Amino acid sequence: MGTPQLYRGVVHHQAKDDKGIKRDIFYFSYGVTVFWGFSSEEEQSHLKLSKKFEQEPLFRYELDEFTFSYGEKMRIEEDEIVLQKKDPLTKLAVSYAMAQSLKLIVFEETIAKTIEETKHLPTNLARRGKISLSRKETSKKMGEIFLERNHINLHSEILDTPEFFWEHAELEPLYRKTIHYLDILRRVELLNRKLKLLHELYEILSTELNHQQSSRLEITIIVLILIEVVLALLRDLFHLI
Repeated sequence: MGTPQLYRGVVHHQAKDDKGIKRDIFYFSYGVTVFWGFSSEEEQSHLKLSKKFEQEPLFRYELDEFTFSYGEKMRIEEDEIVLQKKDPLTKLAVSYAMAQSLKLIVFEETIAKTIEETKHLPTNLARRGKISLSRKETSKKMGEIFLERNHINLHSEILDTPEFFWEHAELEPLYRKTIHYLDILRRVELLNRKLKLLHELYEILSTELNHQQSSRLEITIIVLILIEVVLALLRDLFHLI
């Protein structure tokens, strides 16, 4: 394997196969690896070697596969990528979009799981006028939603146009074409809508928690007043105090 090349947020390795054909690997800083021309067994071998560099690994790998070839015009149809040039930068331009799409899948699945686990809460509120969670459970659920939203918001710049194209504007059309094929813009818009739903749910839970706290305070005040009334009756009527 040759000397690694560093681009913005990406490490590029190039290795030859048994026939001397160059193949490319792109390691993205947010945990996605894009292979060009490797077998599944070789990919797994490289991923095992990179495990020691993992931070906050997923429970399982996400995988997206394409075939690729070279032709007169760049196009993507039915999961086949046709490139005009064999140079690594051309592949990197396409790889940026592929990596973003895969990271977006992780965000989509995380949000879908959170929404599925909490969708009964607004329904309970509509039917019963309250959420059937204890104060501790409500606080815990708020914390989970906050962490989820915060995690995605902190990493949302991953889905922006990479700074790489500031220096290589001639390659941006390849990136845009791949973005369009992978439907990334619409998916990002949908993800933002779901994040907004989670924010609204967080606000509902916050209101419910405040209501629970107010109710507890009101009950405490009522109990204290009752105790004071009972003590007054014992003192005035029965002279026990």
